[in-house]
Amino acid sequence: MNHGYNNPMSQYRAVDAYGAASAGDRLQLIARMLQGALDRIATARGHMQRGEQGPKGEALGRAVRLIDGLRSCLDHDRGGDVAANLAALYEYMTRRLTEANLRNDQRPLDEVADLLDEIRTGWEQMMASPGLRVVPAATAGVDRGPA
Repeated sequence: MNHGYNNPMSQYRAVDAYGAASAGDRLQLIARMLQGALDRIATARGHMQRGEQGPKGEALGRAVRLIDGLRSCLDHDRGGDVAANLAALYEYMTRRLTEANLRNDQRPLDEVADLLDEIRTGWEQMMASPGLRVVPAATAGVDRGPA
């Protein structure tokens, strides 16, 4: 298990533990993780086409770790069915990337990239929404009185 700073969730938790990340920073981190997974899949596709097995596996491993990081960011208490559905979708993506790696098959890469792109697009639209109110993790559930 990688607990170093190459692990996106370790970075997120380290920043969040000290309260240094604003809610907007956390939103941006999720957007970067989504884009990072897409980038790693594109890199793996290139390695696959060139027959470069080792680098392909490394790129897919990084994509899987980013997707696992996204899954661990889900708030199942407040997210309800949406969080549960995303968790199941992220698990499915992980299985498909593993299949792509084992079978050297590009179709699962394309499928997962399409799914991630759809989530990324929705996430970007949500971030651009003027009515979006995000409660920082450190203050979630704390009554701050009248708004």
